[in-house]
Amino acid sequence: MRRVRSVAGDSVNLLLYRELERCDDVAEEALWRLNPLLAEQGAVLPVGVWVTLPELDSKPIAPTPVSAWD
Repeated sequence: MRRVRSVAGDSVNLLLYRELERCDDVAEEALWRLNPLLAEQGAVLPVGVWVTLPELDSKPIAPTPVSAWD
């Protein structure tokens, strides 16, 4: 597991996108499980908060769009 520090203006989604290049529900749920007290920091994280990042597979597969003509 890798740990990073938050920078000014970070939210959980922004931090996930910057570090893992994804901020989908699976990544966010894994991050909250690893950092249960992180929610106490608020919606915008203070500078310098240590966050443990989840180890995830590569980017999730984008769902194929459904067409009415299929």
